[in-house]
Amino acid sequence: MERTVKLRVRVDYSTYSALKEVEKEYREVLEEAINYGLSNKTTSFTRIKAGVYKTEREKHKDLPSHYIYTACEDASERLDSFEKLKKRGRSYTEKPSVRRVTIHLDDHLWKFSLDTISISTKRSRVFISPTFPKIFWRYYNKGWLIASEARFKLLKGNVVEFYVIFKRDEPKPYEPKAFIPVDLNENSVSVLINSKPLLLETNTKKITLGYEYRRKLTITGKSTKDREVRRKLKRLRERDKKVDIRRKLAKLIVKEAFESRSVIVLEDLPRRTPEHMIKDVKDKQLRLRIYRSAFSSMKNAIIEKAREFGVPVVLVNPSYTSTVCPIHGAKIVYQLDGGDAPRVGVCEKGKEKWHRDVVALYNLAKRAGDVSPVPLGSKKSHDPPIRWLRAKSLHSIMNEHKMIEMKV
Repeated sequence: MERTVKLRVRVDYSTYSALKEVEKEYREVLEEAINYGLSNKTTSFTRIKAGVYKTEREKHKDLPSHYIYTACEDASERLDSFEKLKKRGRSYTEKPSVRRVTIHLDDHLWKFSLDTISISTKRSRVFISPTFPKIFWRYYNKGWLIASEARFKLLKGNVVEFYVIFKRDEPKPYEPKAFIPVDLNENSVSVLINSKPLLLETNTKKITLGYEYRRKLTITGKSTKDREVRRKLKRLRERDKKVDIRRKLAKLIVKEAFESRSVIVLEDLPRRTPEHMIKDVKDKQLRLRIYRSAFSSMKNAIIEKAREFGVPVVLVNPSYTSTVCPIHGAKIVYQLDGGDAPRVGVCEKGKEKWHRDVVALYNLAKRAGDVSPVPLGSKKSHDPPIRWLRAKSLHSIMNEHKMIEMKV
C-alpha cells in the first residue's frame, strides 16, 4: 500500500534557480524518451532507457545521471497510461503531451531527514526545510515507512511542492462474522448495520448544482482565457469537496466494519457507470447530476480504505437490487406520483412496502451469501432514518441524542 503526503516549501532564489535548471533539462529528456517510445512502439522502461540514455547523457553532462533514469520511468508510465486511454477511446491527442512536469527522484537523488530534505542538482545538493502537516505524522508514527522514491514540482513564487511517499504491507483480512451492505446513490449512501438501515445524506446534488450555477455565472459573456475568469474558476473547489465527503464516508463505513469484524458488500459497478446511466435520460440537469456523482470513485474510496484496515470487501451483481423483494423474490412496483423518482414501492406478492434504498441493502447482503432472515415483514413503509454525514464513528451517529434529524 502507498500513501502520498504533499509538502509545500518556500525556498530562496538560489535554491529555486538550481531546481529550475533541473526541471528544464528533465523536461527535455522526458520529451525525447516519449518520442522514442512512440517511434519504437514500446512502453517498456528498460527499452526506452537503453535507447535514449547514451544520447541524453552526452547532451546533459552536468545533470546527475539518475535523472535520466527517472525521466525514462516517467515516460514509460505516461505512455502506458496513454495506451490504456487510447484503447478505451478516451485519448484526445495523437501522443502524450508534456504540459506539467513533476520530477521523479530515486534514492540517489534525494535524502530525507526530519530536519532537511536534500536534492541533487547540476551543481551540488540543495536543502529544503519543510513544515510537516498532521497527515505526515499520522503515517510516520503509525509504522508506515518512507519510500526510496519521491517527487517534486515547482510552483510560482519560489515554492517547491514535494511529495513524500509512504509504504506499508497490507494487513491480512480477517474472517468476517457479519455483513455490512452499502448501496451508493446520487445524493446519499445507505448502509445496513445489525439489521438497522441507515441513510447517510451526502448533499452531492446540492454541491453539484450549486457549483454549476456559480461556474455559469462566472463565464457567462466572458472568455475562459481571461485571467480574472480563470482565477475565479480556480477557486471553485467542487472536486475537493466531493473527495472530502468520499474519504469521510469511507472512513465511517470501514471503521464500523473493522470493529464488528464484518465484510463490506458493494455493487460491482461496470466501467463508465455514469455514461450507462444517462444514455436514456433527457433531462439535462439530471444527466449532469448523475455524471458528477462519481459512483465508482466512492466505491474505490471504500475499497482503498478497507485495504488499509484489512477489512474484506465483496463485490456483487448490482442488477435489479431495488426492484426485487428479498422475501418473496417478486417484483416491487413503484407508483409515479410526480416530482423525483418514487422511493417507496409495494411487493406484488406479499404487499409489503419497501423503501428502494432498504430493499437494495437486503438484496446485496443475500447476493454476498448472508442467510439471515429479513426482519422487515410488516405492511408499513420502511423509510430509513436520514442522517447527515459526519466524520465520526457510525456508533456515535446512531445514538439518538447525537443525531441531526432531517425532514423526510
